Amino acid sequence: MTTTMNQPWLKGKWNEYKGKVKEQWGELTNDDLDKIEGQRDQLVGAIQQRYGKARAEVERELDAWESRHNLR
Repeated sequence: MTTTMNQPWLKGKWNEYKGKVKEQWGELTNDDLDKIEGQRDQLVGAIQQRYGKARAEVERELDAWESRHNLR
């Protein structure tokens, strides 16, 4: 999904999807999710940090997650 770096990728739906993100990546804290505010880049960075994964791997996981939730 292509977005500009500072544009919220889920815009007004972030609160709706925070729970789904937490289900997928349970090591993310509520504080992490509040700071992310729907910013895809920040979500990728937080997942990388919490799980110690490479950016490319996180991008693939997030792409698959977006597809499952009809966000692509």
